[in-house]
Amino acid sequence: QVQLVESGGGLVQAGGSLRLSCVASGRTFSRYAMGWFRQAPGKEREFVAAIRWSGGRIYYADSAKGRFAISTDNAKNTVYLQMNSLKPEDTAVYYCAATYRGVTTTHSGYDYWGQGTQVTVSS
Repeated sequence: QVQLVESGGGLVQAGGSLRLSCVASGRTFSRYAMGWFRQAPGKEREFVAAIRWSGGRIYYADSAKGRFAISTDNAKNTVYLQMNSLKPEDTAVYYCAATYRGVTTTHSGYDYWGQGTQVTVSS
């Protein structure tokens, strides 16, 4: 059974940084792609970043380019989202997701989801 467990969220002031972690278990993930999505109150879930576990091209939403960085640690079965220069509009619940169908920026393309971690950025 696939499990994705996020951590690292919290309250931070605008301009600050957070690093989110997602520990994956229950599969061999070398052929999976991993994504980060976020959902603010009253808004649809939106793509943030995605990466293939085995390496290769990385995808970012325009809102994340230049500020966020997605990476993986194969030894720890963990995917990270480093978030810098945070803005109040980054406030949302952030979700980690996994798919074996190939890297994608659409949430319908992901098969497994974590429970989410809250990120709140104060102005």
